Order: sequence, then C-alpha cells, then structure tokens
Amino acid sequence: MKGIVTMFNIFRLRNDEEEFTDELYAFITDPNADHRNNRSIINFLHEVSPQIVSVAECMIIDGVDERHYVADYVHAVLNGYGIDPEK
Repeated sequence: MKGIVTMFNIFRLRNDEEEFTDELYAFITDPNADHRNNRSIINFLHEVSPQIVSVAECMIIDGVDERHYVADYVHAVLNGYGIDPEK
C-alpha cells in the first residue's frame, strides 16, 4: 500500500508544479529552521527524492529569495531537463 501512496504523490507533484514550487519556495524562504524542516513537503521529499532537499538547502545557503529561481528548478526536475538519456 505504501508504494501506491508514493506513486500517487509523485504523480501529484508532476501535475501540480505551481503548488510544488510554492511549497519548496516557502521552505527556502522560511527564516525559522525548526519550522522549515518540519514541513510536510520536506518530509515527503526526504522519502522519495532527498536530492531535491539537498538542492533546496543549498538555495537557502546561497540566499535564494526569488520564486522564479525555485520555479525554474522545479520545472527542470519534473520535466527531466539535464538528464542524459544515454546513461
């Protein structure tokens, strides 16, 4: 059953790019580290794609504060940009 729920959530992320962007942007711009790390999107991503959390944490360190940068990243992740199909 857990696999079915995970697949549904991944499908939902792909179909709701704007909401995913909003949630990740909120994580990146949240000044309270305790609150930021307890967001449900982050808990979910730790389970299915921890590398997204790592990149988001780098965005925090880099001081990203404009949503369009997060939107560009989310779009690339969800649409497979930068993935070498030969590998």
